[in-house]
Amino acid sequence: MSAHDIRSAKRPDPDQPLVDIANYVADYRINSTEAYDTARYMLLDSLGTAMLAMKFPECVKHLGPMVPGATLPGGARVPGTSHELDPVQAAFAIGTQIRWLDFNDTWLAAEWGHPSDNLGAILAVADYLSRKAEREGGKALTVRDVLSYAIKAHEIQGCYALLNSFNRVGQDHVILVRLASTAVATAMLGGNKEQITTAVSHSWIDNGALRTYRHAPNTGPRKSWAAGDACRRAVTHAINAVYRGVVGYPSALSAKTWGYYDVAFKGKTFEFERPFGSYVMENVLFKISFPAEFHAQTAVECAMKLHGQVAGKIDQIEKVVIETQEAGCRIIDKTGPLANYADRDHCIQYMVAVPLIFGRLTADDYNDDVAADPRIDALRDKMTVTENPQFTKDYFDPEKRYIGNSVQVFFKDGSSTEKVSIDYPIGHRKRRAEGIPVLLKKFEAAMRGHLPSHRVKAILEATAEPARLDAMPIQAFLGLFTL
Repeated sequence: MSAHDIRSAKRPDPDQPLVDIANYVADYRINSTEAYDTARYMLLDSLGTAMLAMKFPECVKHLGPMVPGATLPGGARVPGTSHELDPVQAAFAIGTQIRWLDFNDTWLAAEWGHPSDNLGAILAVADYLSRKAEREGGKALTVRDVLSYAIKAHEIQGCYALLNSFNRVGQDHVILVRLASTAVATAMLGGNKEQITTAVSHSWIDNGALRTYRHAPNTGPRKSWAAGDACRRAVTHAINAVYRGVVGYPSALSAKTWGYYDVAFKGKTFEFERPFGSYVMENVLFKISFPAEFHAQTAVECAMKLHGQVAGKIDQIEKVVIETQEAGCRIIDKTGPLANYADRDHCIQYMVAVPLIFGRLTADDYNDDVAADPRIDALRDKMTVTENPQFTKDYFDPEKRYIGNSVQVFFKDGSSTEKVSIDYPIGHRKRRAEGIPVLLKKFEAAMRGHLPSHRVKAILEATAEPARLDAMPIQAFLGLFTL
């Protein structure tokens, strides 16, 4: 009988990608000091971004129980709030906080994404398990343990993204958040390799969310809670595999006709550039200066450099020429009316216009009151966006991973500014020394903007020494963020 005979009920061996993830999560030992140092900054940056999101009612309304009263005293807490929830709903809430402003870390390759989105699942499960252990005399997870799981989640999501483009089949990158979070959450709950494989198979059977909500003409705020939704689903799969003993689906990817490859990936199998290690955390990109879609970060920086030359001559501008990478052209080149915050923070023209006019780009600049300034849309109408092939080449080069943009302004009198080009933003690995002090300022400012002063003081003391922070029980650390 053919191995592809769909009548055969014989269970095959698990697909190799499922096995590889289970082996990595269960067995791999991380020895990279750089990965742990970067992960520590990633944790602070993500929590800071979550606190910044608390200024936005549209975010805050998502953070409580699914229905009023469905709380879990002693459960997982949501930073910056007083909520105590079951770990599934807490994963959604924390993931939503971290992702809301598009200001957390980024990974760019064949697929785009934000690996720190996985903290929604990791922190929810860690807090739930550790508070339970504390009550029952068990051993709590430490911050170091959480960093280890985060490094592995980053690696799974990022390594899949290197050569496999889910956006080209219309699927959103949060499919990889669900995949990575499912794997590490299952391990956190005590799952063995078989249970990790089972949970991951369920993640693939879920298929993927469509990217509809990220692109014109349907861009909307679901893109800000989509990662939280992926975290929620991941914790569900982990709990089902470990606590419920659900059955796995070994050929969830490769099953003819019904598997993920045939149904959703045009019959192609996944490709991998490198084995799992700690490469992604070491090379992850931080959004430090601007809450902007990452393909536009250097474009915003270019515009900031030009602000002084053009701010007093906005009405004299003939055209603005923006060069970007191929991915930037596909994702954030938009014309016409922008309906909402989510539309604006994914429009390169808007993200260049605001700093040219005002010399800034903050989260508040995507709000309706700022967008109502007629100069913004008038300037957008004068912009052209084209691909620079060198930017695209450097974007995919594994030794560079640049995100280049250039901006040049031309005036009606025939004069022009210089063409300002920047290959990689301050959050890039090549600018770590420059970026980390700015990241820490971003973190402290975010704390002071939402938490009471005694909490901020305690958080800054706890995070001042890496070794002390690493050894801290995770429930004690997260408790510092509780209102």
